[in-house]
Amino acid sequence: MESRRQKRVSSLIREALGEIFMQSGSSFYGRSLVTITQVEVTPDLLIARAYVSIFNVEDKEAVLTQLQSNVHEIRFQMGKKLRHHLRRMPEIEFFLDNSLDDAIKIEEILKKDKDRDKDSES
Repeated sequence: MESRRQKRVSSLIREALGEIFMQSGSSFYGRSLVTITQVEVTPDLLIARAYVSIFNVEDKEAVLTQLQSNVHEIRFQMGKKLRHHLRRMPEIEFFLDNSLDDAIKIEEILKKDKDRDKDSES
């Protein structure tokens, strides 16, 4: 169970990463759309796991690799934004979050099933 401090720090990091990606994201990952879906922080606040959804690109793993290769610059920019809130800036780890893709696929399947039911009733 996350402590109140962990929740607050993860929220701060999520907001900071969102701002960084809006301002200078194209220099990190090109023209794809990257959103931060969730940030989890370890109890010692030294590691932040950021889950990202990636759209408008076929090879999502390549974009994730670009993010991971730019993690030091991203962490530096995050440190400038959060220096008054945190003593130590956590290490950032990026993970691919496919939950939004899965939700879209399920929605499409349900829509097709609904359309099939309408066709069979006619």
